[in-house]
Amino acid sequence: MYHKVVKNKAYFSRYQVKYRRRREGKTDYYARKRLVVQDKTKYNAPKYRLVVRISNKNVTCQIVYARIQGDFVFCQATSRELPRYGIKHGLTNWTAAYATGLLVARRALDKVGLGDKYEGQKEPTGELVLTEALEGDDVRQPFKCYLDVGLKRTTTGSRVFGAMKGASDGGLFIPHSEKRFPGFDSENKALDAEVLKKYIYGGHVAEYMESLEEEDDERFKKQFASYLEDEIGSEDIEEMYTNAYAAIREDPVFKPSEKSQDWKVESQKHRSVRLTHEQRQTRIQEKIVAFKEGAATEAAAAEDDDEDDE
Repeated sequence: MYHKVVKNKAYFSRYQVKYRRRREGKTDYYARKRLVVQDKTKYNAPKYRLVVRISNKNVTCQIVYARIQGDFVFCQATSRELPRYGIKHGLTNWTAAYATGLLVARRALDKVGLGDKYEGQKEPTGELVLTEALEGDDVRQPFKCYLDVGLKRTTTGSRVFGAMKGASDGGLFIPHSEKRFPGFDSENKALDAEVLKKYIYGGHVAEYMESLEEEDDERFKKQFASYLEDEIGSEDIEEMYTNAYAAIREDPVFKPSEKSQDWKVESQKHRSVRLTHEQRQTRIQEKIVAFKEGAATEAAAAEDDDEDDE
């Protein structure tokens, strides 16, 4: 039976190596092309993306636009900044993703001067509300961007949609539907706004805390030890997030953390100081003089040895 050779010489002569990030499994270029390509009639206006990436310890939200040289970050926020607003625990849960999205939205709008015009949903109700353009000839359009989930699976209730909801409620215009929010019923094709509102204010965390405390008190004290140290109970969760959202809207400006400079002093101990040209020349002359004195000393010692031998 004849078997056709597929990977023959012609195959390898025409073989095209895939992009590096495709080989590494980091970029979905099929999706990226549709998120990046902009109409020529837009006169090279940037096409913004809300990039949401979630790690084991952090939620990162960035507003990015692409150029031929590469991607440029217009604005960003991470959940590591949330302790400044009163959220010190659970920095990777659904509500923390919502708060991070709200923070990056308010920060971006303040940067482009639209913070006062597009305030978004100050008191979110859990309903689907898209940011609409204000009426008037001289009114600027809302800041528009598209959600970029990367390689994350877009399952219902995913945290990336929590970040998107926070950015949308923060005043950004992000085209989306309600199908992937917590509380959406695929059979009835309807969203339960109360369930989504519960997630926005951390109600799912409070419910789990209550149930775990009733079922297994020892495990509850171990799992929520950091909450208990700050005297945060299940009844304090909603108030904590409500105050945090208000604080984010009041002051979304990025402030670098105050880090200790001890590491810099310690590293400089082992770093050689760069000398000037004059200092190097002086050091060379000192070495020459020391070498000549050493040579003269050795010569005198050799003469003394010769005299002793005689």
